[in-house]
Amino acid sequence: MFVSEKQIEIRYAETDQMGVVYHANYVIWLEIGRTQLIRDLGFQYAALEQEGYVSPVMDLSISYKAAMHYGQIATVRTWIDKHDRLRTTYGYEILHEDGTVAATAHSVHILAHKDTLRPVSLSKVDPAWDAKYKEVMRRDEA
Repeated sequence: MFVSEKQIEIRYAETDQMGVVYHANYVIWLEIGRTQLIRDLGFQYAALEQEGYVSPVMDLSISYKAAMHYGQIATVRTWIDKHDRLRTTYGYEILHEDGTVAATAHSVHILAHKDTLRPVSLSKVDPAWDAKYKEVMRRDEA
């Protein structure tokens, strides 16, 4: 399983009145992690959009474990949890600098035509990208 990592310096604007990172900012960090994973694998999401495709989120779950604060460095770890004909599930961990897990998450995406939002298989749009996802996807140990 291939795991991409991206560090994010937590800005003051990302915190709430309690001084902790506002929960919705984690969703933005997931997107940053997903984009970094795609880049690390040699592809560009923007290229798909230029070809007329988008990858909407179909499902998202986040489990918050330990608060993060302004000035800390968050590490977003991202991997392909599952990938099949129409859906890709990304897995995430957001870590404190000492390795403590701040949050875990999963997001499920499809690939769709930009104008119609009709699903399309990544294997038809970009066979190399599809093959790479299958190659690096998480394999459950038996």
